[in-house]
Amino acid sequence: MVQMMDEPVAVGTDMPRQKTLANPATVAGRGLLFGEPAEVSIEPAPAGHGIVFERADLDPPVRIPASARNVVRRARRTTLCSGGVTIETVEHCMSALAGLQIDNALIRIHGPELPCGDGSALPFVEPIVNAGLIELDEPRFIHRITEPIMVEDGDAMVAVFPTGSDEFQLVFDLDYGPHADRIRHQSQAFTNRNGEYRREIASARTYSLREEAQALWDRGLCRHLQPSDVLVIGEDGPIDNAYRFENEPVRHKILDLLGDLYLVGCPVYGRCVAYKSGHDLNRRLALRIITQIEATRRRSALRGRELDIRSIQRIMPHRYPMLLVDRVLEIEGEHRAVGVKNVTINEPFFTGHYPGTPIMPGVLIVEAMAQLGGLLMAQKLEHTGKIAVLLSLDKVKLRKPVTPGDQLILEARAVRTKSRTGTMKCSAWVGSQLAAEAQIRFMMVDAEDAE
Repeated sequence: MVQMMDEPVAVGTDMPRQKTLANPATVAGRGLLFGEPAEVSIEPAPAGHGIVFERADLDPPVRIPASARNVVRRARRTTLCSGGVTIETVEHCMSALAGLQIDNALIRIHGPELPCGDGSALPFVEPIVNAGLIELDEPRFIHRITEPIMVEDGDAMVAVFPTGSDEFQLVFDLDYGPHADRIRHQSQAFTNRNGEYRREIASARTYSLREEAQALWDRGLCRHLQPSDVLVIGEDGPIDNAYRFENEPVRHKILDLLGDLYLVGCPVYGRCVAYKSGHDLNRRLALRIITQIEATRRRSALRGRELDIRSIQRIMPHRYPMLLVDRVLEIEGEHRAVGVKNVTINEPFFTGHYPGTPIMPGVLIVEAMAQLGGLLMAQKLEHTGKIAVLLSLDKVKLRKPVTPGDQLILEARAVRTKSRTGTMKCSAWVGSQLAAEAQIRFMMVDAEDAE
């Protein structure tokens, strides 16, 4: 199950609805790099399911949500990985789903790599269109870019900016520098409206220079392909082939970027500018957008169920100076809680930690996370009248100094809870920056035993 991470956004006067396939769609063929036969079934899924891949050829099958957090770095492709299991070259399939605005699908694959076809998104677009699309009863979850984000690598860059439009706007500038005699400097703008993706982007094929293709061949990759099967560009243009568009390379770059950014987990509204960007930069941008989405969710938690300091004190025995949660902004049943610790210069620990350079001790940041986890544990009915006592800490990481004037946004998510114990995944944020994280295990004890 992939949880969508933002508020639904209205387009005009209509609330867009989530979509899935009306019927399964099948794609078969050999993978681009390894050439192994693969068969893919793209199946309907319910609202809120998201896009999930499944290695159906394994026993037991392994499911991997389509998230940038599950991407591992690979040259010239996008690869999902979970527990050592990989699914190669997902970008063209993800691009087709993004272009057709499909929110929910289960993609079962028999093989380590998705089929290549002609190197475009058409092998996925056409079967999906033939299978038909249906709207579901739930609204789409769409994230509006709230602050500019830019990632760079040398002179390559990709960035997104806020815009007032209810759409994703993209301009890609492709510059091959010394190879401009074979792939000229070219640009393309794209906005996915009125079927523009199917007309202008979906059929643009992956490409390589002759020497790049030869290097892959020498490494034992792409051995099943001939230049006529894909787009290999020599000194005089495509070898045994022809361009489908005058600027087909930059259109394929847009195809890849759309697929990589759909690994955010939901559509995005904003303006994107890319220059020489590839899969790794696209992945890094997607990760930054996910961080922004999660920060937006934490801010929107103010609209949820709250506990003020008096309510907190009725649940917890902690008092000054060791009560480190000022307010609980949101509690989702027994599963998730978001709280606040306002860090002021009046905190007693700043007197000695450190004079002249006040920094909140990391152990107290962990304590604040643990206190929120304890408050979440206390929501379970069978824990009424009990207190959560810290049992163990795991995967503790302190990532950012916390100083006077910062507001710590604390989050606790239940991993597992039992009658006597519970495990929480906790994090602390300052704005959109992660300050600390830990997995915390508690034991529930009677209040009198803790005194």
